[in-house]
Order: sequence, then structure tokens, then C-alpha cells
Amino acid sequence: MKNSEFDKYAEDYSANLGKSTQIFGEEIDFFAEYKVRDLNEFILKNNRKKDLILDFGSGIGNSIPWFRKYFPESKLICSDVSSKSLEYSEKRYPGKENYLLIEDRFDLAENSIDIIFATCVFHHIPEDEHMYWLGEMKRVLKEDGVLCVFEHNPLNPLTRRTVNQCPFDENAVLISKNDFVQKLQNAGYNKIEYSYRLFFPNQLASLRPLEKYMKRFFLGAQYSVIGLK
Repeated sequence: MKNSEFDKYAEDYSANLGKSTQIFGEEIDFFAEYKVRDLNEFILKNNRKKDLILDFGSGIGNSIPWFRKYFPESKLICSDVSSKSLEYSEKRYPGKENYLLIEDRFDLAENSIDIIFATCVFHHIPEDEHMYWLGEMKRVLKEDGVLCVFEHNPLNPLTRRTVNQCPFDENAVLISKNDFVQKLQNAGYNKIEYSYRLFFPNQLASLRPLEKYMKRFFLGAQYSVIGLK
């Protein structure tokens, strides 16, 4: 997770991401919104606290408008290894959000965060550092805190094609859902839930209501894994 790797893409991130996701037929906001919306549904369904949220790997802030929409009363910390991405994020969405540059650890107190949100971040982190960061997240989560991770599904051929076309994914190593669930278990997270997402491109959008019945079908383009401390 090198800051220079993402610093060079900061201002062109949206354009590059938009090109790589054209194959699915949706704009960037479609992908950013569904993840925050899914998180909100889980929090409401399980009556979890949402006072303070940490967006781990927030990049240039694509999730900020959706946190403002679905979590209007929550405080949001946007965190990333790329200082340029954080600066650009603040220019795009000036407001009440706080910003945290990630270095060797989180500059946050133990048991201070209600929710950690990590969307398509871990495939950029070297595999031998995954357990460290899962442990660091657990350190800062409150005792009833929630970790929500979204990742690309390597079993989906469309996903693999998209990643291969994306310049800033050149060093990405995709992680299977089973492997990520095992990592959370090894890190000591409880009540782990998972869900596969994104089965139908825009051309088949009329079929998307069926996705709620397909959450365990392993060919979704992305998946989410939720662990409770």
C-alpha cells in the first residue's frame, strides 16, 4: 500500500475508474452508492451504533456524498495512504468530514470507532499485511463495532476483465470470499456475514430485483463481508 502508487492517480482516478467500469454499463456513483446503502441496511436491521465511521482507503472521496445521504448524523473520518488523494477529496467535497493519513498504524484511540468501511482496498494491500491491518481495525473498533469490507470477486470473469483494464489495479491481487472470511475468523471477528453482489449489467437491469435471492451465489461481480468485534 504505497502512497506514491495512488498519488499519481489522484486527479485522474475517476476517469480511469469510469473507463474500466464501462463494461458493466454504470457510472461510478452506482458502485459507490450501493455499498453505502447496503451498509446502512445492515446497521438499521441489526440496530448498531453509527456515531463515528472510518472510511479505510477513502481515496478521492467517492463515498462521501452517499455517507452524507445515508448516515447524515454520523461523523466520518476519511483515511488513505495517499495524501494527494485526501487533499483532492477535500477539494471535491468540502464539509464536516475529518481526514486521516494512514502510515504505520491508525492515529486513533482504542475502542473509538463504531463502523469501519473498506471498499475494494485489501486487494491493494500485500497479503502478508492483511492480518496486521485487520488487527489494527479491531483495536480501534468499539466492543460492538462493525467492520464492513467489499471486494472484487475473482471467480467472476467480468470482474477479472475490469481489473485487468484498470491502470491503478496493475498490482492488485484479488481475494476470494472464502479466503477473506477465513482471515476475519483468524483475526477474531465474530458473527461473520457475507453477500455476493452485482450479477446483472445495465443491459439486464430489469433483473436486478432478483439479486436479493442470489446473495449466496458465488458468481457475483463483488462481495461484501461483515465482521463484528
